[in-house]
Amino acid sequence: MPRQSVPSYRLHKPSGQARTIIHGRHIYLGKYNSPESRKKYARLLGELSQPNSTADDSGAATSLMLVSELLVKYLEYAEDYYTAEDKGNKEFPCMIAAVKPVNQLYGNTLASDFGPLKLKATRQHLIDQDLCRTEINKRIGRIKRVFKWAVSEELIPPSVYEGLRTVSGLRHGRSKARESKPVTPVPEDQVELTLPYVAPQVAAMIRLQLLTGMRPGEVLCMMPRDIDHSGDIWIYEPEKHKNRWRGHRRLIPLGPQAQELIAPFLDRPVSEYMFSPAEAEAWRNEQRALNRNRKTALSPYEIKKRADRHEKSKRRKPKRPKGNCYCPDSYRRAVTYAIKKSNRERIKDDSEACAVSSWTPYQLRHTFATKMRRLHGVEAAQLGLGHARTNIVDIYAEKNLSLLIELAKTGG
Repeated sequence: MPRQSVPSYRLHKPSGQARTIIHGRHIYLGKYNSPESRKKYARLLGELSQPNSTADDSGAATSLMLVSELLVKYLEYAEDYYTAEDKGNKEFPCMIAAVKPVNQLYGNTLASDFGPLKLKATRQHLIDQDLCRTEINKRIGRIKRVFKWAVSEELIPPSVYEGLRTVSGLRHGRSKARESKPVTPVPEDQVELTLPYVAPQVAAMIRLQLLTGMRPGEVLCMMPRDIDHSGDIWIYEPEKHKNRWRGHRRLIPLGPQAQELIAPFLDRPVSEYMFSPAEAEAWRNEQRALNRNRKTALSPYEIKKRADRHEKSKRRKPKRPKGNCYCPDSYRRAVTYAIKKSNRERIKDDSEACAVSSWTPYQLRHTFATKMRRLHGVEAAQLGLGHARTNIVDIYAEKNLSLLIELAKTGG
């Protein structure tokens, strides 16, 4: 009978951690030569010597899998699953944020030992971090999803996930987690006070959202090729949208006002984005050049100061050039900057009573929904927003597309 070798306690020089190799798997134990790493090493050897320990297809003992190892395996899967088609998908970064505290608190715990009490402790950690209740429930749901996947891959026993399922979400008013502020519609007069201080590209996107109820991501990725011009009412079908992975279609009618808004941005190749940050930056530079006319000559001190500033700018690392498409963050920052600039101008004019309140592009969707519900009812608002409802949503939306077209003729 061949002699079974004992896995050795080793130093991983790049990280300074102790590690051992069991059945070809590298298991990190913590700081090299620390008491904790020695205890963990001894525990692993003890578990390895148990005759009833199970093994997976690769020969590695499944009972030895740590939570940190399970998370690495899941993230390798999730990175491909959530970003295979859409590189801008937010789910993968959200999943990383969800599992990070699990790794911090229980990374060195056996995955099979991660039960309801540990999940509740992780939830309490999120409460202590002052996250809102709804966000905590989302993150706990994602953590459960990780262990559900692990069961499907036979990495852990099914009982682990069944135990985690017993942890229910936090209820309103039944926990110490703070409540998030509801997203409210932004008054249209506040939008009008902001528009003069944004580039034409951003102004067109804002007005389009008010007219059509598009999500920010849907208006940012508009391309000429995605717009059907065959009828009086154009139909925009985004290539990427929230429910695409479910197989749903998103059809957005563009009426006369919307067509007039996007007409200046159709003079480009059909596969290029219509609203370009680079073009917006060029427009801003033109506006700065027009505003540089001075009525008085520069003093010698000002000339020297400008020359010194010019020399420093040449030595400074150049800024990253503007891209060809806005992202949700850059769109939001453009709106935020315009609001601040609008308020600065009002302070100069002693018009503080007319200060613009802070708002975000996503609130424009709520403004559209509120207006549509008031004027045309709940059904029109639901269709305009593109909300899915059960498995007949495609038939339902197709049947009522004519209603949206009629509404676009009069309102959009």
